[in-house]
Amino acid sequence: MFNIPSRGRFAALGLAAAACTFASTSALAAWGITDASGLLTVDTGAGLVFKVSKTSGDITSIKYNDGAELQGQTKGSHISSGLGTVPTYAFTPSGTTAVITIATSTLTHYMVVRRNENIIYMATTITAEPSVGELRWITRLNGSVFTGVPAESNLRGNTGVIESADIFGMSDGTTRSKYYGNQRAKDLSIRGVTGSGVGVYMVYGNRESSSGGPFHRDIQNQSGTDTELYNYMNSGHNQTEAFRTGLHGPYALVFTSGSTPSAPDMSWMSGLNLQGWVSGRGKVVLNGLSGMDTAYTYTVGFANGTAQYWGTASGSGAVTVANMKPGTYTMTVYKGELGVYTEQVSVSSGGTTTLNTRSITADPSAQSVLWRVGNWDGTPLEFLNGQTLNVRHPSDSRNPSWGPVTYAVGSATNKFPGAIWKDVNGGTKITFTLTSAQLAARTVRIGISAAYANARPQISVNSWTSGVPSPSTQPDSRSLTIGTYRGNNAMFTYSVPASAFVAGTNTLTINAASGSGSTAYLSAGFAVDAVDMY
Repeated sequence: MFNIPSRGRFAALGLAAAACTFASTSALAAWGITDASGLLTVDTGAGLVFKVSKTSGDITSIKYNDGAELQGQTKGSHISSGLGTVPTYAFTPSGTTAVITIATSTLTHYMVVRRNENIIYMATTITAEPSVGELRWITRLNGSVFTGVPAESNLRGNTGVIESADIFGMSDGTTRSKYYGNQRAKDLSIRGVTGSGVGVYMVYGNRESSSGGPFHRDIQNQSGTDTELYNYMNSGHNQTEAFRTGLHGPYALVFTSGSTPSAPDMSWMSGLNLQGWVSGRGKVVLNGLSGMDTAYTYTVGFANGTAQYWGTASGSGAVTVANMKPGTYTMTVYKGELGVYTEQVSVSSGGTTTLNTRSITADPSAQSVLWRVGNWDGTPLEFLNGQTLNVRHPSDSRNPSWGPVTYAVGSATNKFPGAIWKDVNGGTKITFTLTSAQLAARTVRIGISAAYANARPQISVNSWTSGVPSPSTQPDSRSLTIGTYRGNNAMFTYSVPASAFVAGTNTLTINAASGSGSTAYLSAGFAVDAVDMY
């Protein structure tokens, strides 16, 4: 039957839904929802027609401008791994907006359409983590149609798995994975895939209920038989924070003729009475930071158990972060991706919290040193292969050898490896020169931005060897092989006696210490932030 609002704004269309769940769909003649044959067939009136299974809540068919079937035919598009729940739907009083609701006891997912807009607006509310252990929306599109896809996650033509069941090799020795080429959370805006005359774009929207902070990366695309477009809201992929409950979003799928759209305004959804929507909000105004290094971008982040926010500071360190839920937050100032200042900040509904100039107090670069390799910025990006950790497996044939290398202080920074593994390049060396006047007890510092299998640096200086330090606190996940150098930044400090040094050339050797891990790039390893001595 057809659901037609009493105001008569929807014309009966007389079109039967297809009998097969993944059947082809002909475009409806006008805006509306057809409820028939176990499917909700939604027509935006502007060219987008999609079907939602009344058994599972999955999207089972998508057509745009009466063209080819866009929905992949192996599985539906859905939240998590599918809810297996009967959807319901309703129209707003004006009849120009339809809300489809799919709910379980702990999760409510909304798909919202507006007349004459080729957009599926979405929001997801959870009171507990889904049983699959992560919260994600998966759009599974027809791979034969959508060929304009990110190269790093395009698995087509691969020669087989090279790690776990999710990282693949190509015949030329390059590597592909859904983990590669993903953006940082603070950079998420719009990203999509294209085919002939069609584009589908994810608008990631509000990240306040996601996890991991401004620099976390998670899966956005994977192209195999289907072309997959994701919105990962939390996962176990080197996740540095616990998941957050509440409303995630809004976010949206936008359909175009191929061009990248502008992000639509989604603030109007506040009038839909979605479960978990918070309207009363406040903001923080930071008037400036002293002690900034002009070579770096500074991000000011806010986080508590309920929400996370961030903003990019101006040249003077000023920033305004608005639309925050009321509560008390830990404010962290990041130099690059390294936290260099923290403070507790309270936000009230309708209020403005004003912070006068703050002085950065925890930048390791402020320490005067004899020598330093790299920059204290929370990343290995300046090092050998450091920039490739996000886009390819460390074994990729495009990467120069990780070593072990012998690096002379003062050489080009990109000659020192961005990561050190126990079974790959353990025994990496740094050589430096001291005069007789410089022979004294010294402190060596090594910063890391992530570690796998409890890896931590153990050092030797000439014939002296340090003890094995305690491991840092890191996520229980693969890290350096799944497209990220981002875990929990940590600094290891070593007190080296004067007797360890000699006048002339000295050699510092770095190994990845750990009693666990596998072999090669799954042996214990860590990403390097900086190394220095004073």
